[in-house]
Amino acid sequence: MSDLRTPKSAAERKTIRSGRYELGYSVEGEGTPALVIGSAVYYPRVFSQELRRSLRLIFADHRGFARLTDDAPPSKDDLDTVLADIDLVRQHLGLEKVIIIGHSGHGYMALEYAKRYPQHVSHVVMIATGPSHSAAHNAATERYWQESVCPERKARLERDLAGLAAEIEAAPEKRFVAFCVRMGARSWYDHAFDAAPLWQGVHVNMPVFDHLWGEAFRDIDIAQGLEQLDVPVFLGLGRYDYLVAPYATWDPYRSRFKDLTVRVFERSGHTPQLEESALFDAELLRWLSAHR
Repeated sequence: MSDLRTPKSAAERKTIRSGRYELGYSVEGEGTPALVIGSAVYYPRVFSQELRRSLRLIFADHRGFARLTDDAPPSKDDLDTVLADIDLVRQHLGLEKVIIIGHSGHGYMALEYAKRYPQHVSHVVMIATGPSHSAAHNAATERYWQESVCPERKARLERDLAGLAAEIEAAPEKRFVAFCVRMGARSWYDHAFDAAPLWQGVHVNMPVFDHLWGEAFRDIDIAQGLEQLDVPVFLGLGRYDYLVAPYATWDPYRSRFKDLTVRVFERSGHTPQLEESALFDAELLRWLSAHR
């Protein structure tokens, strides 16, 4: 994995107005357009420069990462609103069809966007996404952690989490970023990797995350609507990902997809597109070529 202690700056950041939100976005690379949902600050740092030679990557904020245009607190927007914003970005850029890419919880956004707007999606790419954040899937995640993790990794997590409460108390509005950084032992193949530089300058609206990650993705049923989805889906998972339910929990859902390809990356945790970037790029591009 490349050294990200001094992340490269992204391309020029532009914005699209949606209600009270300024959705940031940047466009990088050449080739088929691929819309990466999430933070337009964070996500350019975890996809390789090489991938930009084959895909025109559009990194776009959703409301959880967007800046507000007034001083009122952010609203608790639902998934439907987020999907409408994604389509607003697509329309703004004049794109008829896109590859839609979502990492972690954003994988649900990618899949649900394809169900809602299938005429505008050529492929769905989900990375490090579990079937849901339900109690059952969370229990499977915890069981996988307890039964398959070395003592050094568990000790590292214990040390890192020791300061989490104090950090959140000092800056509650940054608790999502603090949590992500301090959960490194559950997130990365190299459990000593410091992800803090990846999060520099990332703005977070916590009410949006609390609703989507705490409620919408807890209750989501990804099987709903799959029988009508005639778009190929790529699911990339990390063998050492202890943040989401392990890959075996996808078994009951596989037959519901018309065209699903699963790839498990052996030396990756929650971010295989960074941890094994060359292999990830090769697998993704091979799959895209086979599903033209």
